[in-house]
Amino acid sequence: MSNILVGFDFSAGSAYAVDLAINIANRIGLDLRLVYVKEKDQDEGPVREEIERRNAGVAHLLHGIKMDYVIREGKVAEEFAQQVEADGSELIIVGTNGLSGFKKNFIGRNTYSTIANSKCPVLTIREDFNFDKSLERIVVPIDSSADTRQKIPFAARFAKIFGSQLHILGLYTSENSTIKGIVDGYVNMVDTYLEKAGVNHVVKCVDVPKNLTLTTLEYADEINADMIVIMTEQESSLSSMILGTYAEQMLTLSTRPILSIRPEQVNGLAK
Repeated sequence: MSNILVGFDFSAGSAYAVDLAINIANRIGLDLRLVYVKEKDQDEGPVREEIERRNAGVAHLLHGIKMDYVIREGKVAEEFAQQVEADGSELIIVGTNGLSGFKKNFIGRNTYSTIANSKCPVLTIREDFNFDKSLERIVVPIDSSADTRQKIPFAARFAKIFGSQLHILGLYTSENSTIKGIVDGYVNMVDTYLEKAGVNHVVKCVDVPKNLTLTTLEYADEINADMIVIMTEQESSLSSMILGTYAEQMLTLSTRPILSIRPEQVNGLAK
């Protein structure tokens, strides 16, 4: 079974996640599954009643797809991961408020863990982001790392789904001509791929004066971007996988939705 998993906890952020999930699912013909992770000994009855009431309220927005829900108990990220494994989900969508109660400009541990350990891409949405318009402009940063291009097929698929324009942002993190040459080579490959795929896109390369994250976010502000697509350069810890610095900074500082893709996640919607 293939679907889109939506983390739900009655917060405003998770409600926005459901709205966007319905939009995406309608466009690509995937069913939706809401996942609520309850606390130990929490009564399921009121939870089920409220979820069913809310689902009934948006049922008219579903066009040829289904939306159901499951209630799990345990640690949020682990329960999401197990549900993804059971369903073969192609995408997780979570609102970045409520899952761990973090404040504006700070993302919670549950969301970090969900992204770091998920076997499918994760789209995070801030509850204060305006989704009254479609995803018109999507920023895709390209640097000199070996995995940087792996997000392109998924970003291209999103662009086709929404009729978006991809903004390929080449990032020169060094004055070294070899490093710049690597970035230029990757950007040219991406440009050729998108041309052949018929994806509307523009290309721009910029020097990174200090911080990779801030340069990307400043460009997103400049073009009024609607989403940023990143690779989650994970690092190993003794207990689990954690996100690398760039991914953490992007998720913490960005007010825009972030689509996070692990290097091995090049299937699903990217096809």
